[in-house]
Amino acid sequence: MKFIGIDLGWKSQPSGLCYLKWINGQLQLLDLDRKEAIADILKWIDECVQPEEPAIIAVDAPTLIPNEGGSRLPDKLTHKYFGKYHAGCYPANKNLPFADRTINFGLELESRSYVHAPTIEPQKLGRYQIEVFPHPAIVHLFNLERILKYKKGRLSQRRLELIKLQNYLLNILPSLSPAVRLGDSFFLEIPTTGAALKATEDKLDGLICAYVAAYWWYWGEQHNLVLGDRTTGYIVIPQRILA
Repeated sequence: MKFIGIDLGWKSQPSGLCYLKWINGQLQLLDLDRKEAIADILKWIDECVQPEEPAIIAVDAPTLIPNEGGSRLPDKLTHKYFGKYHAGCYPANKNLPFADRTINFGLELESRSYVHAPTIEPQKLGRYQIEVFPHPAIVHLFNLERILKYKKGRLSQRRLELIKLQNYLLNILPSLSPAVRLGDSFFLEIPTTGAALKATEDKLDGLICAYVAAYWWYWGEQHNLVLGDRTTGYIVIPQRILA
């Protein structure tokens, strides 16, 4: 089974990409990348996962948007359940500039037989896609009291928060079930300039997306929350892991 994480650029900015594979009872990191054009992202996916191979693709973007205005149900539910962690998500509707891009990306995945999976039979092989959201996933997977604020603020503070995220990934992911073997592909230096820091942020978000895909496939609803459904749009979030 293969697990693809896509931190999709909602407009024309680059997207963070991650490829994990289930090998001998654990996840191995095979690729971290960043690409801008949707065509290049889809080509990368097609190279990672051959036709008919089982895989689940987790996308940090609203690929299902049924509403013309306002917010989707899953968007509202993130604020209800995760607002206290500062982890409510951006509202999505069909009239916003990014909507065509994110919806069409989901349709491109459907054309490749990746079916939406707001419900799943744990560890059943197939080709699936889900929507995910890194902020609440990070809060729950690493048992935090608030999000890591690596996206906004002063560069120096963002860098410190990104270092925290990388340390959690290095120290905690290998101890979870499923466990992750990060390997030599995982970079260790967190950049000090803005553009390079953003590129690293995108890749780490892609890794979180890919891990949530694996966590959803491995555990299903036993250890995950699903906000919304196929009709309203949905977001899959790991449940909080208690020590």
